[in-house]
Amino acid sequence: MTADPTGTAEEAARFHALLAAFEGAPAATAGRGKDAVNEPMIRHWCEAMGDANPAYTGPDAIAPPTMLQAWTMGGLSGHSDRSSAYDELFALLDGAGFTSVVATDCEQEYLRPLRPGDTVTFDAVIESVSPRKTTKLGTGHFVTTRMDVRTDGEPVGTHRFRILKYAPADRPAKQAAPRTKAAAQRPRPVVNRDNQGFWDGVREHRLLIQRCTSCATLRFPWLPGCNTCASPSWDTVEASGAGTVFSYVVMHHPPFPAFDPPYAVALVELAEGVRMISNITGVPYDKVRIGLPVHLEFLRVDDDLELPVFRGNEG
Repeated sequence: MTADPTGTAEEAARFHALLAAFEGAPAATAGRGKDAVNEPMIRHWCEAMGDANPAYTGPDAIAPPTMLQAWTMGGLSGHSDRSSAYDELFALLDGAGFTSVVATDCEQEYLRPLRPGDTVTFDAVIESVSPRKTTKLGTGHFVTTRMDVRTDGEPVGTHRFRILKYAPADRPAKQAAPRTKAAAQRPRPVVNRDNQGFWDGVREHRLLIQRCTSCATLRFPWLPGCNTCASPSWDTVEASGAGTVFSYVVMHHPPFPAFDPPYAVALVELAEGVRMISNITGVPYDKVRIGLPVHLEFLRVDDDLELPVFRGNEG
């Protein structure tokens, strides 16, 4: 049986009954993490997240709870323990025209901490398949998979992962905005007593970084106190403007007024060692890469707003 994504409610209900038959079927059985919980992966995770919690280092270290899924991933070669039910469900959805997929959300429950040396095993089940839903992306079905994670047979956590399998909606052709309609204004930054000095610097075309006068730690964004030694005393140093792209995302959806997707938003690591989020200019969004050298410039958005951004150098 095939289903028309635009079909009647009765047809949609019949098709959903076929999908619901997969609820409770295993998505993976007797899965095993490819690596034991280990210190190098914990260190890389914490560095990427900027998490310096001392609980994740030393002889009594635990793994960050949010790494739960990381220990179950199959890598580029994948896992060999995925069930046929999962493939059959996706084949049914694909055959009905729901050929696109997007991850929507995940939920995790932590039962006990994992420690270096723990070996992770897991089972996964197709927990639910929603009735037909219509979203801005298109019409489709939400599929939720639940993974139960254990070590030495003891439950350590649960990971639910939800995707939308959908038929893309037709996109109307873009029409020029009426001449009488004012262009949408870019959102204004929130300026308060804790970050006033930063925006004062921007007006002078200076990118200022806070420096703790007690321990000399640099920090960004601006904070009322040092997150290393808790001292409330600080001064500033001016950034050189040199940096590299540490990480980035390309925004496609949802659209926001005053922004024209797709566009790149990057986490830039400055030469001084701190990181800040900004836009990348001078390089097409699909040419932005981790490690791309960038340099500071100031973008005049409108009469009363100027922002620090970073210009990329493809060469």
